[in-house]
Amino acid sequence: MGPTVETAVVAETAGSGLRSKFQRARLGWVAMSAIGQGPLIVQSDRTVLLEVGSPQADEARHELAVFAELERAPEFVHTYRITRLGLWNARAAGHTAEQMLATLERYAKFPVPQTVTLDIEETVGRYGRLVISRDAEGGLIITATDPAVLAEITRSSKVGPFLGIRRSSTEWTVQPWARGQIKQELLKLGWPAEDLAGYTPGTPHDIELDTTSGWHVRPYQQQAIDSFFEGGSGVVVLPPGAGKTIVGAGAMAAADTTTLILVTNTVSARQWRSELLRKTSLTEQEIGEYSGEVKEVRPVTIATYQILTAKRKGEFAHLALLDAKDWGLVIYDEVHLLPAPVFKLTADLQARRRLGLTATLVREDGRENDVFSLIGPKRFDAPWREIEAQGYIAPATCYEVRIDLPQDERLEYAAASDDERYRLAATAPAKLAVAKELVTKHAGELILVIGTYLDQIDELATTLGAPQLTGSTPTAERERLYEEFRTGRTKVLVVSKVANFSIDLPEATVAIQVSGSFGSRQEEAQRLGRLLRPKASGIPASFYTLVARDTVDQDFAQNRQRFLAEQGYAYTILNADELSEAA
Repeated sequence: MGPTVETAVVAETAGSGLRSKFQRARLGWVAMSAIGQGPLIVQSDRTVLLEVGSPQADEARHELAVFAELERAPEFVHTYRITRLGLWNARAAGHTAEQMLATLERYAKFPVPQTVTLDIEETVGRYGRLVISRDAEGGLIITATDPAVLAEITRSSKVGPFLGIRRSSTEWTVQPWARGQIKQELLKLGWPAEDLAGYTPGTPHDIELDTTSGWHVRPYQQQAIDSFFEGGSGVVVLPPGAGKTIVGAGAMAAADTTTLILVTNTVSARQWRSELLRKTSLTEQEIGEYSGEVKEVRPVTIATYQILTAKRKGEFAHLALLDAKDWGLVIYDEVHLLPAPVFKLTADLQARRRLGLTATLVREDGRENDVFSLIGPKRFDAPWREIEAQGYIAPATCYEVRIDLPQDERLEYAAASDDERYRLAATAPAKLAVAKELVTKHAGELILVIGTYLDQIDELATTLGAPQLTGSTPTAERERLYEEFRTGRTKVLVVSKVANFSIDLPEATVAIQVSGSFGSRQEEAQRLGRLLRPKASGIPASFYTLVARDTVDQDFAQNRQRFLAEQGYAYTILNADELSEAA
């Protein structure tokens, strides 16, 4: 049994700067006045504390994650924050304010503050009070449920340039080119517009799913496809290994139209092509690749983000691809990685149906608002543990291995500037020996050793006697190394962040993360995701992250783990000298 919530609250707040007698007295009153046994404490500033040791913690986390974002995840109490965007995404996915409040009330240890109740009701109630649609002549119009709302937004200097003429107290016309831009500005004003203006069907092109080999669309995949079409455009969130490509293929088959698929890199483009050839009626002649190496425009065209954002003489050199065909569907793979220039390009694609696919909506650049406005809100989100319980992704155990720096390295770290400290801690030579010990411990399994710094990757490859794969590795060589790893001819592969995304390595059972991109939550999720494909071998998956103790490396590691903690993954903390005892 974990610590009581009273103990946890004290632990959580002890270092938060509480100084006054009044604050300490109030904390004592809170600790003594519990009215229920739930694991949640809802606070008036929209933060929610989750007592990890409670028997109801997992189910409460599952329901809370629908509309709240995890901010901190220490051992005993996790802190969530209820944000406007989180509430609107939940509403767009079909969750009502009543359902969200029922979750808080069901699991709350104390009464939910009235301010939070009113705030959630009012914030969720804003979604749908502005609607973008078309008039009888096909022009864009924006309609409000009441005149005051429309009066507020039309007075904004940011919204004004996108408006046409006032038709009534609740209706204005919208400039035909401004469908995306006005949604961006309205969201900033706190008034998310529901876009019901419809989509061009595109050029018809027959696409069918081919299930003759015995596979089938899983129930949650079909639910994701249905939710996407019901909403019109938007984002589907599924864990790695849960079949996001199948959701994309299913959407294509439902739309029966020319499709542009945007992916992270050429390897990903070819994996999409291969999967579509296996799982749909599409032929080689119907699928084109548009990348740095090949420029094919066909009824289904797979392009990389890099080629779409490539510039020549200050201009986007391949912008014509967006209008090369009358696309009826645009699919954004790994939408959380969408480059900033693509947002601008996407603002002009609002008449085309858009599907974003991702394992996490977390963006380290804070542009989740633009995903909501320009790609669309979250339409479907399947919790990782739920998909695992159904047997569709593999279970995984996570470990944080803490490593002590030798005295000379500790002194060098202490004397370094803030900018230098993370690199020194992340690339500590002591990590090489630990990585080697873990590889020996898991001998015979397929192991990914993952780093961020190229010199560290060189050292790891040399120490482990393993091939390495980085951004400079030619595409043909990457594909060869991946294939050797899939077939087991290569047991250990040292990779950079180039392997974070859209790489299918189903039999990998161990990942050793030696260094990461500072505190990137989505990178941590994607790296664990390399292990989540169901295993024919039946070997359980193990994810290790190596951390230099008492350094910024440890601080960043805690931040990286936040998203996975929200999904129900716990990290077992090990000292480097305890590895031989780890399961």
